[in-house]
Amino acid sequence: MAPGGRSGTRVPQAPGGGPAGTDGGPATADRGHAEQAGLRAALGGLTTRGRAFFAAGVAAVACAYILGQPGLLRVGLLVLVLPLVCVGVLYRTRYRVAGSRRLTPARVAAGSEARVHLRIDNVSRLPTGLLMLQDHVPYVLGPRPRFVLDRVEAGGRREVSYRVRSDLRGRYPLGPLQLRLSDPFGMCELTRSFSASDTLTVVPRTQALPAVRLVGESSGYGDSRQRRPALAGDDDVIPRGYRHGDDLRRVHWRSTARYGELMVRREEAPQRARCTVLLDTRAGAYRGAGPDSAFEWAVSGAASVLTHMLQRGYTVRLLTAGGASVPGEGGEGYAGGAQQSADSMGLLMDTLAVVEPAEGGALSPAYDVLRGGSEGLLVAFLGDLDGEQAALAARMRARSGTAVAFLLDSGEWSPGPAAPPAPSPGAGGRARQLREAGWTVLPAAPGASLPALWRQAAKERSLPYAVGGTGARSGGES
Repeated sequence: MAPGGRSGTRVPQAPGGGPAGTDGGPATADRGHAEQAGLRAALGGLTTRGRAFFAAGVAAVACAYILGQPGLLRVGLLVLVLPLVCVGVLYRTRYRVAGSRRLTPARVAAGSEARVHLRIDNVSRLPTGLLMLQDHVPYVLGPRPRFVLDRVEAGGRREVSYRVRSDLRGRYPLGPLQLRLSDPFGMCELTRSFSASDTLTVVPRTQALPAVRLVGESSGYGDSRQRRPALAGDDDVIPRGYRHGDDLRRVHWRSTARYGELMVRREEAPQRARCTVLLDTRAGAYRGAGPDSAFEWAVSGAASVLTHMLQRGYTVRLLTAGGASVPGEGGEGYAGGAQQSADSMGLLMDTLAVVEPAEGGALSPAYDVLRGGSEGLLVAFLGDLDGEQAALAARMRARSGTAVAFLLDSGEWSPGPAAPPAPSPGAGGRARQLREAGWTVLPAAPGASLPALWRQAAKERSLPYAVGGTGARSGGES
């Protein structure tokens, strides 16, 4: 279902089983088996009250027969028959009901609430009796919602809603919606399920990052991040020979006179600023689980950086330690822009909503992906690194203009019982190794503020903050 859209399924069947108002159909024997199965299901729908009345009726009839009490026999037959009559009436009741569900929104950040709207339409010509609605939701979203609808007139509708909330990322199914029918005496209840279901996507929390500029960001336009638009006049123009179809307004007359042939100004192909966010998804790089774990902080940080850079007009890409890239293989990244950023961010968030630590303790798949192209800005969220992985991460710096690493130490995030947080042995050496390779390394302690660390990254590069603007600036900045 599209975000905020509506899904629904019509149930054109009688509460007892078979479709209402159908003609023809299967053979008589098959129809008889279906009727018997539906009747057994209806008898199985007797409530505790109905079963108690039935048992009391049987006992009263037996006592009346043994004791020879005709008055007790009449009472016993009444108590015995009442549940059966309720079953028969409810089984034979035939009306058509349509149900639908709408999520607002269908994609919500962890810790935020979403509202689920349910709508029931009576599309038959008869009013319904007492209806009870129950929607199936995972336990992490809250208690299972139940509603009671007294009566829905012919052609009428009823709308109810409930709220769901989760502190954990993921994709959670909602539904199917169950419709429970009951007789006025509460002797029998029959349950029918709609077939449609929906999915609520809980994405990581994001934080607004300050508009700072990092040294080496590939920004603006150009063939590469080293080239800059010409600012000195015609002497810096790089002409080329005239080709059929070139605009005559691009003819560069000074070069034409110099080379003795028609020359035109070379048009520099625009190239967007690029940013790759590397998320360390190695299972051995983190310890602990839950909303406050190191891995969840890293996922939330990756989502925040992707959102920030996409809003600034960068072409962004998400890369995991296992080499999985979003967009997939061959895709350069999602381009920022007023019309595309919302859809692109939705696809990235859907990926981060379900990302989990994976087995495998190497960053080599991600290194192979980075080795195949030139990155503008590389932002990495890294867990524990041994000597080999630290050396591999250090070599990733060669393919980027600026490399910023947020280093999470599992010894600080998951201390032992009654033990104060302490960095793991060798954590300082790994950070020093990355800095020597050109990385800007920012240790992330439990409860660290990502916006503050983002400002600190700019300060370590000794650059002023960008004032106000949200788009990537081009020109002579580096």
